[in-house]
Amino acid sequence: MQQSKLGKGMLIVAWVIGLALLTFMFEEQLEKQFNPNSEPISSTLNNGTEVRLKQNRSGHYVTGGAINGQPVVFLLDTGATQVSIPMHLAQQLSLRKGRGARVQTANGSVQVAQTNIERLSIGDIQLLNVAAHLNPAVSSNEILLGMSALKQLEFTQKGEWLTLKHL
Repeated sequence: MQQSKLGKGMLIVAWVIGLALLTFMFEEQLEKQFNPNSEPISSTLNNGTEVRLKQNRSGHYVTGGAINGQPVVFLLDTGATQVSIPMHLAQQLSLRKGRGARVQTANGSVQVAQTNIERLSIGDIQLLNVAAHLNPAVSSNEILLGMSALKQLEFTQKGEWLTLKHL
């Protein structure tokens, strides 16, 4: 009887360890499906710097980058007028809250705080003094990379690739 309980216990422990290992192994795969550009590769050309981004599984362009030297995840959004940063990231990214403004988002109208990003980077592309707002209605950590940043770049899409070029 004692051996039977010990055997069942060992079997349960083996299953738990097996499931934990599978979760650990597939977590990286799932992250790559969401953000295939976690470390974007840059090319330096005669006339500027270029970064190529691959679409994620949902058809969006997500990439790793930095704001004021702190690593972030950007979701490119040509429909957003400005870069939109979740309010809870402001201190971590060294961003100061400016005057309030009401903006219209895909989820309705929201009160945001204006801010300015001293340095925004994607790969070797560096943008300075980018207008942005801090959005208290967003709980995720992804930052919408809107037109206040994208208008400083030339971008073209072919198939599942988006090329950003800083001249």
